[in-house]
Amino acid sequence: MITFSDISSARQAIADKIHFTPVFSSEILGTNIGARLFLKAELFQKTGSFKPRGVLNRLRFLTADERARGLITVSAGNHAAALAWGARQVGVPCTVVMPAAASPSKAVAAQSYGATVVLHGNMNEAFAKMEEIRREQNLTLIHPFDDPMIVAGQGTVGLEIVEQVPDVTKVVVGIGGGGLISGIALAVKTLRPQVKVYGVEPLGASAMRQSWDRGEAVRLDSVNTVADGLAPPMAGQLTYPMTRKYVDDIITLTDDDII
Repeated sequence: MITFSDISSARQAIADKIHFTPVFSSEILGTNIGARLFLKAELFQKTGSFKPRGVLNRLRFLTADERARGLITVSAGNHAAALAWGARQVGVPCTVVMPAAASPSKAVAAQSYGATVVLHGNMNEAFAKMEEIRREQNLTLIHPFDDPMIVAGQGTVGLEIVEQVPDVTKVVVGIGGGGLISGIALAVKTLRPQVKVYGVEPLGASAMRQSWDRGEAVRLDSVNTVADGLAPPMAGQLTYPMTRKYVDDIITLTDDDII
């Protein structure tokens, strides 16, 4: 597992390369749930999501050999765009594999940043295709969530939340593969141990909830959810134990609830 110092180091390393995103209050939504509600606006981050935080932190550890070989990843879209953008910053070629039904705008975004985009099958099949290409071309995998330095980079969101809302009592985080919530939960629990951290996961892609219930990281045979960015078919070997240690509970929602 990573430590709080890994997140602090990540923040120092990437601070001048990313946006310090705002926190907005939402009076209407807050009134509906009977609480003060704040939204951490990572949609205003570089490439439109939190993903560049982890990408930039991971890329700073690339060896000369890994740079020369080029990079590859698999993603529904946000990590693909972030890695394509980050790879361009460091001058390294990048291939991203996305499911065939991925959002066209996300595929175009990754391509516009200079990545070679491969569209293939469903999410499980996309992971398999990525591994096939990685082996054939001897590329360096930048995992979308199950990597210590990716998690440490995402954890910088948690540092900012505590600074921006010092009296926060509960933090709610969407779960895909678990990289974001693992980093946030470690950061928040270190600085504010009394704060509750909750994960939210689509019922049709509930790999982390099922992993909790079974007591081990599981891989799903299929996923079915409108929330394509939260639909990896597995929980990470790193992110599963981190969520068990730092997250208070995971709630699943149907697609109707999400919509």
